[in-house]
Amino acid sequence: MGLSLTVLGCSGSYAAPDCPCSGYLVSHEGTHVAVDLGPGCLANLQRHIGPEALAGVVLSHAHADHWVDLSGLHVALKYRYGREGLPVYGTADNRGRALTLLGALEPTFAWTVVGDGAEFDVGPLRFTTARTDHYIETLAVRVDGPDGTSLAYTADTGPDWSLDRVGRGVDLALVEATYGTDAEAEGIKHLSAGQAGAMARAAGARACVLTHFWPGSDLTVHAREGESAYGAPVTIASPNARYQL
Repeated sequence: MGLSLTVLGCSGSYAAPDCPCSGYLVSHEGTHVAVDLGPGCLANLQRHIGPEALAGVVLSHAHADHWVDLSGLHVALKYRYGREGLPVYGTADNRGRALTLLGALEPTFAWTVVGDGAEFDVGPLRFTTARTDHYIETLAVRVDGPDGTSLAYTADTGPDWSLDRVGRGVDLALVEATYGTDAEAEGIKHLSAGQAGAMARAAGARACVLTHFWPGSDLTVHAREGESAYGAPVTIASPNARYQL
């Protein structure tokens, strides 16, 4: 059995009712890695695994909607489970902001600063990062399982970037689609659903899941625009949905 992806949250910028901000659980057999951990994601994580079962955390960037539940995870690991040395991978900016918020990262977290072109392993999973087209240093993430299955997560990006940087021919592309139509996204370093679908298609992704929606969006528009550009059905992410590769 290959990789699985569980959506912990998929709202962009701030949480919608019953939908946390960005966060995803990537699993392979007994290895579980949180990729982003925005507000509300820690609660949903516990629907699937206990916090102490995490093998690592990978953070795409320092915008708060993608990482601040790391604070609650720190409390849980330190005071409830007594765990030390959880691997965390993220940018130098993200580490600095986390240190300001938490006061100390070690010994609970073992933070490795990563940037464009980083490669690292968490258990049997290989992670590769590439900088995207966003307002601050932001890293897209590719995950390759030991059985050859793969997925790519764009994190936040504008259209002046290609999923090819990390995701050529992946089994699943998890692509941000903050806006429903191209007109809304013009000049903004986020993607519309149409741009997201086109990006996944150009990279040869075998499946496309759209995520990071502005709260209150009409997701039927996202589905229609994304499908038209991708050339095949797309999936609209929803909290606690699980995709098996």
